[in-house]
Amino acid sequence: MRTAAYGAAIQDIVDSGFLGVSLRVNDERGEWVGSAGAAEWGGTEKPPANGHHRIGSTTKTFTAALVLRLVAEGRFGLDDPVATYLPEPALDERITVRMLLQHTSGVFNFTGEVDEDGTFTPGVTIPYGPAGGDWLDNRFTVHRPQDLVDLALAKPARFEPGTGWSYSNTNYVLARLLIEAVTGRPFPEEMHRLILGPLALSGTVVPDASPELPEPYAHAYYRHGDMTVDVTRQNPSWLSTGGDMISTTQDLHTFISALLGGRLLPAPLLAEMCTPHPTGIPAMDYGLGVFVVTTDGGGTVISHNGAAIGHAALMGSTPDGSKTLTAVLNCVDDAALSIGPAFQDAQRRLLSVVFDDRQAAHL
Repeated sequence: MRTAAYGAAIQDIVDSGFLGVSLRVNDERGEWVGSAGAAEWGGTEKPPANGHHRIGSTTKTFTAALVLRLVAEGRFGLDDPVATYLPEPALDERITVRMLLQHTSGVFNFTGEVDEDGTFTPGVTIPYGPAGGDWLDNRFTVHRPQDLVDLALAKPARFEPGTGWSYSNTNYVLARLLIEAVTGRPFPEEMHRLILGPLALSGTVVPDASPELPEPYAHAYYRHGDMTVDVTRQNPSWLSTGGDMISTTQDLHTFISALLGGRLLPAPLLAEMCTPHPTGIPAMDYGLGVFVVTTDGGGTVISHNGAAIGHAALMGSTPDGSKTLTAVLNCVDDAALSIGPAFQDAQRRLLSVVFDDRQAAHL
């Protein structure tokens, strides 16, 4: 029953418009791993069960865990002003470390913002919207983290620090700059020292500005006009620590189960990380680098998904780390983000099938 339900779920996701899906579920009964669809557009070979994928904003959970590890080392406090360590002339001195991780700083999102009246204020060139063709033509351009922050801080704040919630990639690039300023080491080195190395996450990469993706992998595509382009190789620096990392379903499982199982953070900091803050999104609050999701069946899942132009990732766990879902998807993306509704449906479907007790009882 379990195999049939999980297999049917990932096949339904492929049928909804994705090229391929790889799913890994770990619980008290052991591990289930499966793939559906294709690794390449027009191909027949399934995606590798443990292939490398760009994980998009799932990167934020890794970054938040690293920040909290430094808090545990006594390098700074969650409620310290970020400007104490980053003397940015335009950085509001009321913004704290907590506000960066919680998305309550109010800083402009350097990938663009949609106002209440529907007006879009652009930032860096992104694959979605009218500049999609420009992104495609310049997808190997290098963007430095400081430049992304400078762009964002030149724009008006969304709200006064701590008075609202707005998802902003800028928060996590500021977190990267904070880590580097305090430790005196590059972000990838600190990530390896405190997260990737201790957990032996050999399939996880902080690419910085490298366009390469380690083999094996499922291909990512972008459609523009009458062209469909393989964008598996792309420079992820336009997202930086807002969403640039590469990983596998095995490494994502190891990471989230270790994190929520208490192997990375002291219990008080882990509790802070998973304390929900209202977002205004139904059934989805936010902690520090994680969404606190209520499933259709009323269960609680600690989660973060991510998308990275033709690639996407899902990572979720029970609050104690005992049951995890990790999945990666590949697709043909486009400037209209046409795959977006199917991605949201895929997330809901998998969370429900894996974590809702009423369904799980029949698996």
